[in-house]
Amino acid sequence: MSRGARPRDPARLGTPVARSAADDPVARSAADVSRLAASAEDLAELDARSSCCRACPRLVAWREKVAAQRRRAFATETYWGRPVPGFGDPAARIVVVGLAPAAHGGNRTGRIFTGDRSGDWLFAALYRAGFARQPTSERVDDGQRLDGVRLVAVVRCAPPANKPTPVERDTCRPWLVRELELLPARVLVVLGGFAWQSLPPTLARLGFLIPRPFPSFGHGRSVTIAHPDGRRLHLLASYHPSQQNTFTGKLTEPMLDAIFHRARQLADAE
Repeated sequence: MSRGARPRDPARLGTPVARSAADDPVARSAADVSRLAASAEDLAELDARSSCCRACPRLVAWREKVAAQRRRAFATETYWGRPVPGFGDPAARIVVVGLAPAAHGGNRTGRIFTGDRSGDWLFAALYRAGFARQPTSERVDDGQRLDGVRLVAVVRCAPPANKPTPVERDTCRPWLVRELELLPARVLVVLGGFAWQSLPPTLARLGFLIPRPFPSFGHGRSVTIAHPDGRRLHLLASYHPSQQNTFTGKLTEPMLDAIFHRARQLADAE
């Protein structure tokens, strides 16, 4: 991860990229993803390249099918129907790592955790913690901004049944590796077991020393890993704010608030 962030145009970060596919090379294989991610010079270029990726045929077919066969409540909307880039502060010291965009959330709006119930919970918590301009995130032009936090996903396309395959996860990984490399992050808030289990190989590629065995997932679990150059990165686990977890009370607002309170403490201590 970078020691400092380069200046970026915040209006372009985390919104549907205002460049056509013709402006950027299209990844059509895992090798393409690795090459194009590694050579992206900044977050804007990374967002543009990742947003037109077609490396996983099953995910491409699903995201585009959902975009064509829209949910009745959104029948008059034009779906994004592409990979969803990260969203938030390009100088973020806290990065929230989720699983993948929701079929009728990020896949519809073009912004991660925007337009779905999980996002309602997450943005409300970020607002209460002082990281978000407003407590809701419904569409890309709603004026939402994040301060000190960036949201990313392990897999950037909406997967069928919210379950990407291991191959799809691994194919998508270089986008996340490069994004973390470009950010000055010191804390990763990891939402859910899938994202938690996906991190060791991601962080190993960045040169961090991964403990073996890697600690199992659990809400509130905190792990600090080191880099040979002396940097430290704090990993903080949280249950995912899915309806299954929030409706059943497995995850409550105070539990999520405590996670972001702790994340701020850890980031401020570095």
